[in-house]
Order: sequence, then C-alpha cells, then structure tokens
Amino acid sequence: MYRLLSKTGAILSAFVLFIFLVACGDSTDSSENGENESDQASNEEETEETITIEHSMGTTEIEGTPEKVVTLYQGATDTITSFGIEPVGIVESWVETPIYEYLRDDLEGTTIVGQETQPNLEEIASLDPDVIFASKTRHEDIYEKLDQIAPTIAIETLYDFKGTVELMGQAFNKQDRADEILNNWNNRVEDFNTKAENELGDKWPQNVALLNFRSDHARIYFDSFAGSILREAGFERPENQQGDEWGIKLTDKESITEMNADVFFVFMGDDPAVEETYNEWTNHPLWENLDAVKNDQVYRVDQVIWNMGGGINAANLMVDELYEHYDLEK
Repeated sequence: MYRLLSKTGAILSAFVLFIFLVACGDSTDSSENGENESDQASNEEETEETITIEHSMGTTEIEGTPEKVVTLYQGATDTITSFGIEPVGIVESWVETPIYEYLRDDLEGTTIVGQETQPNLEEIASLDPDVIFASKTRHEDIYEKLDQIAPTIAIETLYDFKGTVELMGQAFNKQDRADEILNNWNNRVEDFNTKAENELGDKWPQNVALLNFRSDHARIYFDSFAGSILREAGFERPENQQGDEWGIKLTDKESITEMNADVFFVFMGDDPAVEETYNEWTNHPLWENLDAVKNDQVYRVDQVIWNMGGGINAANLMVDELYEHYDLEK
C-alpha cells in the first residue's frame, strides 16, 4: 500500500511540476511578446516623429520622413541629389531644358511640374507629395496654396545653397549627411584659398568682377550665387562693386570702366545677339585698358554652373573650374 501511494504521489508531483513549467513558459512568452510589441510601437513612434522646421515663410511640421518630394527652385533640385533622394517632381531648368545636363544622370525622367516662376499646382497635387521645397522669392504669392497640397518649406534667398542643405538635412532626418556636405564644402574653399595664396603671394586676394552680357546690355553681379562662392574662396570685390544688391546694368559702353578688376569671370547665353554684344563691348578701346584684360585674366565660364544651378553640386563644379583656371591641384 505504501509503495502504491508513493508511486501515485510521484506521478502527481510530476504532473504539478509540468503544469508549473508550462505556466512559466506562457508567462515568459507573453512577456517577450509584450516587449517586442513595445519595441515595435516605439520604433513606429520614432518613424512618425513630428519634426518642426523654421523657414522664411514661417514654421512647418512634418510627420515621419518624407519620401515623395517636389522641388520648385533650381538650387533645391540640384541639392536633393546629394542626399541620394530622387524627387517625384521638379521645375524645368532655365536652359538645357528640361533638366540641366550635369543633373541628368540623377534626374532623367523625373516629372516636370512647370517653370520655377509658374509651377503647375494641379500637376504637383497629382503627385501627392509628402513635402515641397519652394523659395520665398518665387513662390510667396502661392505659398498658402502649396502648403495646402503638402507641407511646404521655403528658402529665403534663392542662391543660399548652404541654407538649402541645412533645411533638407532637417526635413529628411539626415542631419549627419547635411553636416558632412557642408564640412566638405568648407574644407574645399579653405584649401583653394590657401593654395591660391601660396601661388600668388602678395597678389592674393584678387579683386574679381562677375560679368554677364545680354543682347542689349552688360551686367556686373555683386551679391549672387557665384559672388558668394568667390567671397568664401578668398576673392574680394573692387570698391565700386561693394553693394548688397544683385548688381548693376550697364547700357552704355562708356561705363565699361566700371567693370575694372584684377580678374573677370564672364558668363552669358548661347545666342548670336548676345555674342554680338560681347564682341562690340570687348572690342571697345576702354576694354583694353582694364586690368584683367591687360593681365590676361579674363575667363569665360559656364553660365549654368556659375549662375543658374544654384545648388551644392553646381557650387562644387564652380570650385573645380577655379582650381583649373589657377592651375592648382585639387
């Protein structure tokens, strides 16, 4: 009898132990599942985090990381490629339409949503973008309509390519990439400045004039995309070209003397009428007396890169040209 009870007790003890282990297992699984669900919820909260961005038209909130992007000015179209993002819509380029040649490898086939000065709102809306990059200069009047389509971030100054990098870094949750782009840029212009000073000695920094010829007049650009880059690279402007405005128009060849500087960078359109104006002005006796002309420091440069691209890629291509013009090692 004793042996029978002992045997029965052993069986009951084993059964109770089994039930206990199963219960513990269920509890552990539930705990792990709860932790996994909590982690997943946490990740989703991070992904859907709302980012607040201050810009020239106010404050914009963006939920999560935008995937579908529309760019409405050339500098944004240029810069977004540096973040490895292909926009769903862009505005048409000023020349080399519809996309500047230097950007075609990255943007070929991207939907065109009108011109920078007149974007097509219906076309933009049809793309259902997550965010729109605009400029206050071009789009202030239609900003509210754009913002109704998607959160819209507007840059203050069209040629502020570094500001565009910073805004995109915030919007895309890629601040590290934005910092890398700008650090690389700062290192490049500092390197050029140092090498130009070593090469030219007391002739550096040089006074520079940015000249542009049109069909019926010439222009000197002061504060501009190229002007801001030249300033960072160490160049200076002549005393009579120190204004904060974009520049001045010259309609009379007698004003050629206003152009005088140590070096000229000349950009203009590919148009017979423009070429004729250039030839007329540069064959004038006053042109021959300018310092840059006498010292063979007149350089024809690419108008797209120096005046129209407006983004970080164009800026780097412009610095490439500076290294080449001064025969400096990159």
